[in-house]
Amino acid sequence: MTEKTRYSDAELAEFKDLILTKLAKAQKDYELYKNSITHSDGNDTQDTSPTFKVLEEGAATLSKEEAGKLAARQLKFIQHLQAALIRIENKTFGICRETGKLISKERLRAVPHATLSIEAKNNQK
Repeated sequence: MTEKTRYSDAELAEFKDLILTKLAKAQKDYELYKNSITHSDGNDTQDTSPTFKVLEEGAATLSKEEAGKLAARQLKFIQHLQAALIRIENKTFGICRETGKLISKERLRAVPHATLSIEAKNNQK
């Protein structure tokens, strides 16, 4: 029996559904992080009395930095998921970019934007 070189259309559709679900959640999380940075949710040190404002400014700055890092990381994740959707449309999804072999379904279910098989990933170290 010959080795499969790509996933079937049905399998690609399954992965597409998984990615779209993860993408929707990631975009929602990104909006939450973005809102916490811009304080468009209405909760800010501006709402508090001057006594507490001094104490909260340092914490607010730290919180904004952390939210900024999380937002940037989430945006990168969204971009990877969108790239995976393009690979599904091109029917190149799930093919390791180093070995050319299929990435295992288990790996793709856990990390649907993966472009390397476990074997190739381990060889990078």
